[in-house]
Amino acid sequence: MAQQQISQPPITSVEELEERLSRPTPEVVQLFQQLQGDLLVLGVGGKMGPTLARMARRAMDEAGNTAKVIGVARFSQPEVRERLEQAGVQTVACDLLDADAVNDLPDAPNVVFMAGMKFGTTGAEPLTWAMNTIAPAYVANRFRRSRLVAFSTGNVYPLVPVTSGGATEETPPAPIGEYAQSALGRERVFEYFSARYATPMVIYRLNYAVELRYGIILDVAQKVWAGEPVPLAMGCVNVIWQGDACAWALRCLHLAQSPPLVLNATGPETLSIRHLAHRLGELMGKEPRFEGVEAETALLSNAGRAHRLFGYPTVAVDTVIQWVAYWVMQGLPTLNKPTHYEVRDGRF
Repeated sequence: MAQQQISQPPITSVEELEERLSRPTPEVVQLFQQLQGDLLVLGVGGKMGPTLARMARRAMDEAGNTAKVIGVARFSQPEVRERLEQAGVQTVACDLLDADAVNDLPDAPNVVFMAGMKFGTTGAEPLTWAMNTIAPAYVANRFRRSRLVAFSTGNVYPLVPVTSGGATEETPPAPIGEYAQSALGRERVFEYFSARYATPMVIYRLNYAVELRYGIILDVAQKVWAGEPVPLAMGCVNVIWQGDACAWALRCLHLAQSPPLVLNATGPETLSIRHLAHRLGELMGKEPRFEGVEAETALLSNAGRAHRLFGYPTVAVDTVIQWVAYWVMQGLPTLNKPTHYEVRDGRF
């Protein structure tokens, strides 16, 4: 199969990728021209935390805002902390399951909660529930006077028909498996504290963020490149460029309210896994192989409300596909963390 030329200028290094991911949109810069006070990012050490914290710092600098961005995590990987400090993000090491340590965190009027546990849930269910419900309780109590954006997931929804356009914020939650159940528990804890203390919040249901080192597009690209079969049981997915997901999350600080605003966050497409594999195959000069057949339902979210608020993502899905194809063909670094997007029973 002949390789199709990549039309998008490729991203060729981790440094270039991280600059592109954390580049603030004009709207995020405008946000920090208006928003006063420090920003606390809890769970900054995860896959998205460094992007969001660096974006906020860059936006504040462009806006002339001298407030602090403070990243909080356990920092089990010291190099993550070092890179954040180099980017101008102050850091605090803290175990969010330690109530005293949470109470000792610095005050901040703006808080983004990104901590949680998904992968490794099976076999570690008690820790999953603790991270996804007890830590939020400690945080919501400590920062009851702040505005708070709490990351959640589209996994709280049931599987819906692939022709439905995806679950909306009005779709009743019906989580499958203990991870998804604990994620709904996290939401309910935040809702409780918002009601008790009138804490303004947004519950940010993300489904799914992608970049070049991680995500569904990478998972499929690696299989196509290696000649391995692509699973089709979860036949359709939603994705959004991680930079756009972080920009939207920061803009949610201005939308916080009590009771919390619930907001789905993803791209506008219902993306066929089969189509994605064929598109990657064209770019890579590979004929994709498949296993299984597409089910009539999938885990899909409708982010129409977010699109009305924020517009469409600034990076189109086909651009990401082209970037990922180049990244994989060049053997550039990945996080080596499969998304397990194909899981239908909620066991992660």
